[in-house]
Order: sequence, then structure tokens, then C-alpha cells
Amino acid sequence: MTAAPRAMTTRRLLFLLPAALFLVLSGAFAAWLLTGRDARHVPSALIDRPVPAFSLAAIEGMDGVAGNRGFADADLRGAAGPVLVNFWASWCIPCLVEHPQLMRLAREGVPIFGVNYKDKPEDARAFLARHGDPFRRHGADRSGRVAVDFGVYGVPETYLIDRDGRIRWRYAGPITEAVLEGELRPRLAALRR
Repeated sequence: MTAAPRAMTTRRLLFLLPAALFLVLSGAFAAWLLTGRDARHVPSALIDRPVPAFSLAAIEGMDGVAGNRGFADADLRGAAGPVLVNFWASWCIPCLVEHPQLMRLAREGVPIFGVNYKDKPEDARAFLARHGDPFRRHGADRSGRVAVDFGVYGVPETYLIDRDGRIRWRYAGPITEAVLEGELRPRLAALRR
């Protein structure tokens, strides 16, 4: 083989290398998706660890509304029992799906602290006025920094916190009836003992 054909073969291989790498990575991703992987069940690195340090201001414009005091990590420690921290937004359709379950839990006395994620205050206020307010405390995470510290994938996402301020369970996605009865209620009962 002469130098010219050899150089041409090398150039072809170098040209095909990125395409081959792309195909391999695409195939691996497709295989991962087809095996039924679900982000809701990706374990959090924070399970059994204390909640991250944070302090959130109240949702702007809800002055005088019960529960609209903002909150911080210290408010999650020393509670009489387990509490939920729910990341939500008015623009989030799955948040609307889970809202009836949150309202039911709130009526049953389960303390739920709401973190309004990257939302306009007027939209958050309208959502709560229209659908009900299940939150004992509200916090506005306009920048998304607290969500990053918690490891939130997207809204809605819910964390179960024990009385010592440790994260015991995380669920990414809406709390549906099935999740409420099959996963959350048993964990709440176990932490109340």
C-alpha cells in the first residue's frame, strides 16, 4: 500500500470514530431506557443524612397568610414527628396531579413544608388560592439553589424528614394515590413509632 491510500484510510477512520462513539453511547442510553430505569427511583445521596443548610424567605405577597413565614433547615429538626418537604411550582402539571394527595395529608395533620421552585410569586399565590394550601410553611426558592443542594431532579419532588432533621425518603414525581398508599404512608407510620 502506498502512502496516499494509507493516509486516506487513516482519515476515514478518524472521521468515523466520532460517529461510532456516538452510536455506542446512543445504544447504551437506549438500553438503559429499555430496562425500565426510572428517575423516580434513583437513590438520593442524602438518604439518612441531615438536610442541607438553607434558609428560604416566604412567598412574596402572601403577608398575613398562615404558614407563609419562610423556613430553614433548623425548622425541620426537633419536630414532634416526621415532616414532608415538597418542591413544587405553579407551572408544573404533575404538581397539580399530586395536589389532592397533599391536601389529604395536610387534613390528616401531616406537616408539609412547601418549597416553591423557580416560580413567579403571583403565580404561586394564584395556584394556592385556586387549589388549596396544604403547606404549614412556605419558602420561595426563586434561584433554585436550595433545590440543587437537595439534589432535586425536577418538580414535584418530595422528601420525608425525620424528627432529627435527617432525610429518610425521596420521591421524584407526583405523589399519586398508589405512591401515597404503597410507599409514603408505611414510611410515615414507621417514623411515628
